[in-house]
Amino acid sequence: MKEQNKKKSKLPLTIEQKIKRRNFISFSTFFLFGAAAFSGWKWLLNAPDEDPGITGGTRAPLRKALNKTELFFRNFFSNNHLVKTYPKSRAASQVRINSLIGIEDDTNFDLKNWKLSVKRQNQDDLKISLDEIKALPKTEIVFDFKCVEGWDQIQHWAGVRLSDFLLHFNLDEQTKKQYMGLETPNGEYYVGLEMDSVLHPQTLLAYEMNDLPLSNEHGAPLRLLVPVKYGIKNLKRIGTMSFSNSRPRDYWAEQGYDYYSGL
Repeated sequence: MKEQNKKKSKLPLTIEQKIKRRNFISFSTFFLFGAAAFSGWKWLLNAPDEDPGITGGTRAPLRKALNKTELFFRNFFSNNHLVKTYPKSRAASQVRINSLIGIEDDTNFDLKNWKLSVKRQNQDDLKISLDEIKALPKTEIVFDFKCVEGWDQIQHWAGVRLSDFLLHFNLDEQTKKQYMGLETPNGEYYVGLEMDSVLHPQTLLAYEMNDLPLSNEHGAPLRLLVPVKYGIKNLKRIGTMSFSNSRPRDYWAEQGYDYYSGL
């Protein structure tokens, strides 16, 4: 009798038993991970808010994670890493307009007399006209513009490389700083960029789109294009440019978004 029971216990599992076993393991794993995810979400929800400053609007642990992620990616950043480019024929004829923060209803803006104000430490501000900028070598790029909202579009832009601009106007000393800050003329929209992205060979001060001057909705007369960043960093209608060793203020980082916003 004992030998029969021994043999019975060694019989292979039937297909039905295998299915039940796998289902049990799968559902157990699902509920364990689900419980862990819920606990993590609840912990983050109840975590204290970060102290508002250059960044704000999110939970302190999440901001800490975002900052550590930024440091990780900055260690691997290289100007040899270029975004994919496309032929002009692939560029959208109707370029999407997503945000008008900083340029909407700016009744005090004078397009004809616009000049870019470059703030230099212990020196007078530079005032640079669009004609002076357009006199520099022109660079075109057709790339896949990406938005944090999840959409993307292949777009054609032209302007001057920001690195060429800085070199031409003898701003070498300023580029030794860690960051650049840019603001619209009315100061309502502003971004901060680490110098590696500023000097990236595909970063442009753009004054044309689809071979035509920029429209007001796209940031006339001059806007920023950083293909290695999401669109929230690509400030329209640049008014002022500054340099610092600490993070400049950044509109969306103050709303809880990632300061780095790199691709």
